[in-house]
Amino acid sequence: MISQLPLNEQLDAFQEVLSRNEVLTEALSRSASLGLPGWYLTAGCLFQTVWNAVTSQAPGDGIKDYDLFYFDATDLSWEAEDAVIQSAKHVFADIPIEVEIRNEARVHLWYEEKFGTPCPAHLSTEEAIDSFAATTCCLGVRLESGGRWRVYAPHGLSDVFNLVIRPNPVLAPRAVYEAKASRWLRQWPELTVLPWPTAAASPLQSADKCREISSCGRSR
Repeated sequence: MISQLPLNEQLDAFQEVLSRNEVLTEALSRSASLGLPGWYLTAGCLFQTVWNAVTSQAPGDGIKDYDLFYFDATDLSWEAEDAVIQSAKHVFADIPIEVEIRNEARVHLWYEEKFGTPCPAHLSTEEAIDSFAATTCCLGVRLESGGRWRVYAPHGLSDVFNLVIRPNPVLAPRAVYEAKASRWLRQWPELTVLPWPTAAASPLQSADKCREISSCGRSR
């Protein structure tokens, strides 16, 4: 099983599986051309491509959108973020996917209104990825010079290949985790969904704790 391989071999397998999704690799290439600071393609487009490979579905099945995160704290206005979104539209115009672009430096300005939970200001794109509702979602990939893949996987890759959804009670509330898990199960019934911990720390306590622990990135 891939999940039992050494990490470097899991990374090779991860890149090979993602490369089967031609839309994803095209989105990676075009994202790199934008030159956004600290950017990653992240979340569902990555782990769901793996789930599709493991469950013998087509590479892009069930992928709702492709999340493109970047981090620019020099201008936290919506107008600056929207300018990036609008300028990128022509880059992805002929790809049959929805690319959602977000500046993670300004998430704290709108997160509580949308999800009902305060969000401390993120210090990097990686920190934003760390706060996803499930550890399985905590993935990021970008292309660096020479076409080298940079993979950010703070919780490793074993759960991704094992089809395990594990809660990450750092920021997102329980309802978000359970809603996402329910939606994913409809597309991938082979998934194992682990329950939300009954004694989870509050989001702010967990976020503060996470800042004390260095996250581990992996590059290829």
